[in-house]
Amino acid sequence: MIRIENLSKSFGRRALWSGLNMTIGDGQLAVVAGPSGSGKTTLLNCLGLLDRPVEGRVLHDRTDMTALSRRGGRRYRRDNIGYLFQHYALIEDATIADNLRLALTTRGNHSTRYHEVLDRVGLAGRDKDNVYQLSGGEQQRVALAQLLLKNPPIVLADEPTASLDNANADTVIDILRELAVAGATVIVATHNDAIRAHADIEHELTPVQSGSGQEQRIR
Repeated sequence: MIRIENLSKSFGRRALWSGLNMTIGDGQLAVVAGPSGSGKTTLLNCLGLLDRPVEGRVLHDRTDMTALSRRGGRRYRRDNIGYLFQHYALIEDATIADNLRLALTTRGNHSTRYHEVLDRVGLAGRDKDNVYQLSGGEQQRVALAQLLLKNPPIVLADEPTASLDNANADTVIDILRELAVAGATVIVATHNDAIRAHADIEHELTPVQSGSGQEQRIR
């Protein structure tokens, strides 16, 4: 479970959100929605220990993630958090198999698992292909295979279907839902109505008015 308590974030005098409270359980798919500039990506970065809030804390089970040191945060992110970005975040001049190895936190021969996850995302037999040879949809499928291989307890996805056709977008939605059903806490920042329709809960971020706090609307 992830619990967000009284979280605030600002850049200089510009406040993105203030007094933010959410609880997202294991096995739930949560959508963070809101207009451009409302801080959806920044919220994911704070949850993923890539950025720090100004106030408040983020708890994962019994761990206060916001209290971790920089080194501890890197270790916690490596062992517990998986990402799915709009622009894939792959090494383009490496093979699919090389990119899959980066998702693992332990050494060893995982070739059987590579084949399993590539088959699941429709890329069976493509492990030796270079990423730069792939279409955008295929690259996103590699990123999905990384998530399936790592199988983290926390999955953060930032507009994961924004650049995809309907077929590839459906694959992304199916696998995010599959990860949630398997017990992961899945949090997606998106405008995609199809993902929102599959969400267990939705949090709407709205711009903070100067001098006021912000209550989150939960569907």
